[in-house]
Amino acid sequence: MSDVELTAVREAHKFDEAALEAYLAAQVEGFQGPLDIRQFEGGQSNPTFQLITPTQKYVMRKQPPGELLPSAHQVDREYRVMKALWDTPVPVPKMYCLCEDGDVIGTKFYVMEMVEGRLFTETRLPALSNAERTAIYLDLARVLAELHKVEPAKVGLESFGRPGNYYDRQIGRWSKQYIASQTENIDAMNQLMEWLPQNVPPETDPVIVHGDYRLGNVLIHPTEPKIVAVLDWELSTLGDGLADLGYLCQDYHGDVYNEEGLAGADYDALGIPDETAFVAAYCQHAGRDQIDNWNFYLIYNMFRSAGIIQGVYKRGLDGNASSEKALEYKEYARMRSERAWGLVQEQS
Repeated sequence: MSDVELTAVREAHKFDEAALEAYLAAQVEGFQGPLDIRQFEGGQSNPTFQLITPTQKYVMRKQPPGELLPSAHQVDREYRVMKALWDTPVPVPKMYCLCEDGDVIGTKFYVMEMVEGRLFTETRLPALSNAERTAIYLDLARVLAELHKVEPAKVGLESFGRPGNYYDRQIGRWSKQYIASQTENIDAMNQLMEWLPQNVPPETDPVIVHGDYRLGNVLIHPTEPKIVAVLDWELSTLGDGLADLGYLCQDYHGDVYNEEGLAGADYDALGIPDETAFVAAYCQHAGRDQIDNWNFYLIYNMFRSAGIIQGVYKRGLDGNASSEKALEYKEYARMRSERAWGLVQEQS
C-alpha cells in the first residue's frame, strides 16, 4: 500500500507535451514515445509528473508556472545534487537530463528514473507491522547519517553552498520569504525572527543538507522495510546536518501537515523509536556524541516550516500552487510557529 496518487495533468500545470516528447527523444538515450503523462498529487513546490512510454517509466520535476519567489523552485540544484550522489551510499534515482531552456515547456525541468517503491505520508505508518515501522524509522536515521558522511568535495559539491554563517543565512532567507508571502500578522513568527539570530549555535564543518528530509520524501522498497530512494532535494545545500535531524524530529512535536503526527503516540505499542532513541540511532551511524542545545534545532525548523507552509498557502491564493490542497494550510503557519515559541518559553 502506498499514499501516492496520480491524476490527469491539472489545467494550471498543462504544457506542450509534444515539445517535451521531441526534447526527450533528442536528449535521453533509449527514449521512445509515444508519451503518456500523469501528475502526482501532493508535493507543494515543484509539480511532479510520471512519464510513461511503451518500454519505460520516467519522472519529471518542473518549476511551477507564474511568478516565483527568489531562490525558490531550483530544480537545477535538485538535479545536480542527485547526480552527484548517484555513486554514494545515499539511494537516489538515476538522472537523465536537465533542461534550463524555458522555451521548451515554459519552465526549467529535469527527468529522472522512476524508482519503484512505496510512499508513506502518515508518520505512524498505520498499514504496517511493528517490526516494519521499527526498521523504516531506523533506516531513516541511517540514510540521513550516510548523507552527512559524504564529503562534498569528493562528489563535486564543494561549491554547492556558501561557506560559513549557515543558520544566519537560513534564518534571513526564511524570514524574507515569510514576509514576502505573509497574509496576516502572526506574533509568534515575529518573536522567532528576533529570538533565533540571538541563539545560533557554534559553527560546524559543512555537510550536504537535504533540507526537507522526512518520511514523505523517501521511497520504501516495494516489499521490504528499507529506503530505496531519497526524493525532493530542492532545498538542499551545504550546512549543519543537525538542521536535517531537527527537521525530521519535528514530527515528535506535531506533524507539519498533520495535526496528529507522532506527538503523544505510544511508541512502544507502535514499534516506532521515540525521539531520544531516534536521535541516538542517528548519532551512532554518524559517529558523533551527544547533541548540545537540541531544542534550538527543533525551534529553528518549526520556524522554517512555518515560513514554507505560508508560502504554499500564498501560492494557493495566487492560483499557482502545485497541489489543490494548498488552501487547506491557512492556519498551519500560525500553529507551527506557536509550537516553536512555546518551546522557547519552556526552556526560558
